[in-house]
Amino acid sequence: MRRRGRVATAALAAALSSGGAACRHRAPALAPGSALQVRMDVREADLALAVADARDDAGRDSAWRLLLATDGYRRLAERESSFRRTIPDSAFLAFLRSDTLRARVPALRATLAEWRRTDVTAAAGRALAYLPPGGTLRATMYLMVKPRTNSFVYDLARDPAIFMYVDPAKSRAQLENTLAHELHHVGLNGACGAAAPADSARPAAVRAAARWSSAFGEGVAMLAAAGGPAVHPHATSPDSDHARWDRDVSNAPDDLRRVERFFTDVLDDRLADADSQRTVGMSFFGATQGPWYTVGWLMARTIETTLGRERLIASLCDGPALLAAYNEAAARRNAAGEQLPLWSPALLERLR
Repeated sequence: MRRRGRVATAALAAALSSGGAACRHRAPALAPGSALQVRMDVREADLALAVADARDDAGRDSAWRLLLATDGYRRLAERESSFRRTIPDSAFLAFLRSDTLRARVPALRATLAEWRRTDVTAAAGRALAYLPPGGTLRATMYLMVKPRTNSFVYDLARDPAIFMYVDPAKSRAQLENTLAHELHHVGLNGACGAAAPADSARPAAVRAAARWSSAFGEGVAMLAAAGGPAVHPHATSPDSDHARWDRDVSNAPDDLRRVERFFTDVLDDRLADADSQRTVGMSFFGATQGPWYTVGWLMARTIETTLGRERLIASLCDGPALLAAYNEAAARRNAAGEQLPLWSPALLERLR
């Protein structure tokens, strides 16, 4: 990750210093009328370790046959196939039988035992606290032992799934934070699919810019996963992640201007080609957590602490409305002596 300059302002200093050091906090109450259907499935991971640690061919073959029938393995294969990168069953079995994995079995078992204690309801409660009331939050979290070390969401429209790679370097508190973050994406996708504003009459460039502005949902999910504006987004993370986040948030004024130039280039048709838009837009996700996260979090936190959480939630399905709400909140804070960066009024007018 490139080195970023530090911009010291009263507002940013306050935003950083207000993040609590405590990692544990009470889960917020579920939103009125919300339905919670979130569960954890560890079957694939259990059987994968049984295959890896089997002492005879019969035990290994039996565990392997059971693993092939698990929902986790079946849905993983379905997802990989959709990306045209199928892992053959034989290659997966070879991975499970490798000496490398066998040596890791004790650590993986200990991690899996700890992760089984994950408070799924608390994580879901944090996500629901930042979602429109009355919706349903439905997902299955699959704990997976697999060749690729990535974690991801899948099949949001039909049967939302969250795949978590079992990683001994990740604590249960970190897993709960990641689960809350991903559940916010799942819930927001469901809520905004039904509540998205009609925009068929808008010019194509305006629609494209508005769609990209929804990527600030990453920052909102950071706020939700932490449990609120009083908790640092990386309270459960290693100190290095905590420090990186603080450095990057301090660069939010410059990053906001970079994203604004991107929006303007889209609106002016200087990035009319979808691939060109995607190259620039995806770069703001960053190598770890770029401006969609840091600027998005600063915006969401400023709106909540100034205008209230209800106002923040009311803007989540409309990216331009989120930018406008932030400008309103930031202007109030700046009038009191802070120095928060603002979106240009011209940009907000064009996005409307």
